[in-house]
Amino acid sequence: MESDKKIKVEVAFARPDCQLILEVETTTDATIESIIKTSGILEKFPEIDLAENKVGVFGKLTKLTNTLRDGDRIEIYRKLIADPKAVRRQRAAEGKKMKKGGGDL
Repeated sequence: MESDKKIKVEVAFARPDCQLILEVETTTDATIESIIKTSGILEKFPEIDLAENKVGVFGKLTKLTNTLRDGDRIEIYRKLIADPKAVRRQRAAEGKKMKKGGGDL
């Protein structure tokens, strides 16, 4: 049976102060959600809420109900604390206000 075939995947989560990547052996029919739950990462990082945090496989957003292939890495994403576009706009505005070039010598 194809569902009995074992595969190895990784589950990754990172905070600014630390990161963790766990290797998990599972079956090909296991869902991303079940792999995350059995990996033990939720116990190590209680701030993870699968109803709120987005997940992806190698940087591409995916659903918790999807299955994986051997060697895939599940990434659990943190919520953004700032909108990247707003931060870029703010930096650009500050750059225009600051005087560029050298000062009086």
